[in-house]
Amino acid sequence: MVNPALRGILSTVGSTPLVELERFSVELDLQVHAKVEKFNPGGSIKDRTAVAMLLDKLYTGELDPARSVVVESSSGNLAIGLAQLCRYFGLRFICVVDAKTTGHNVKILRAYGAEVEVVTTPDPETGELLPARLARVRELVATLPHAFWPNQYANPRNPQAHERTMREIVTALDDPVDYLFVPAGTTGTLQGCGRYVRRHGLRTEIIAVDAVGSALFDPAPPPVSRLIPGHGASVRPLIHDASAPHRVVHVTDLDCVAGCRALVEREAVLAGGSSGAAVTALHRLAPSLPRGSTCVLVLPDGGDRYLDTIYSDEWVVEHLGRVPDLWADAAPVLSGAN
Repeated sequence: MVNPALRGILSTVGSTPLVELERFSVELDLQVHAKVEKFNPGGSIKDRTAVAMLLDKLYTGELDPARSVVVESSSGNLAIGLAQLCRYFGLRFICVVDAKTTGHNVKILRAYGAEVEVVTTPDPETGELLPARLARVRELVATLPHAFWPNQYANPRNPQAHERTMREIVTALDDPVDYLFVPAGTTGTLQGCGRYVRRHGLRTEIIAVDAVGSALFDPAPPPVSRLIPGHGASVRPLIHDASAPHRVVHVTDLDCVAGCRALVEREAVLAGGSSGAAVTALHRLAPSLPRGSTCVLVLPDGGDRYLDTIYSDEWVVEHLGRVPDLWADAAPVLSGAN
């Protein structure tokens, strides 16, 4: 097997821009920057994870385009990263998604040639879709010859990929990072950044941004139906490490919408739901942070995949209710978050 070093479109994975959020910096009296991961070729931070989990398997020959089948569970972004990589190397890819995955994402997956299975029936014990997705993946892996499950929820290469993410952030700044806000789902980014911080003796405080109703950092989460994917999880991943963050901020779906709307209004950055969650977490903690602190928000993906949800007034009213003046100015909602 020829060494499948990153080339072609895949050579652009990583080295995403770190941009100053000037208006937030002035309004909050902080130095606020954003790691804008939408600039990865597949449109999200999960491109890094996809490459980390598959590239070495291609190099060793464990993955063979002539016979191997990649099977994974994903709510969207990792699936797209894997679909692009599999298309490049000629691998068959089956992606198990659920009913919350947007039609837009499903179309992208199929455009890359992925086979998409949509799970619509929740797990009977938990009532959640994620366990049902994972059960279907296990069935496929058990029955398909030469199937390979990258398993982002248990694969140590997931967090390893994001040590580079933190290195890029540190290298791009003249000043030390005081606070890093990281949306947490599989917790790969959170752990990878944290490892880099500890290994290099940095003073950075890692803040995990989780969803209300998530089981990641709450042993008894409230029974909340979550509509916006990208952060939070109903099942703790095997790679989970509760000690990775210094503190955790929980946000609601409405918080995500408010954060996204504020980000595009104030900074002209159209970002996804977990990015909005990070923005809300920043605003919530800002009054308690020392003036002038250097804060970095990880923005995992762009907002173009959320036009029919987060950026649709009709969808928000239907699912979250009417929020007076949210569209004109998100600041009141952000300041009132708890």
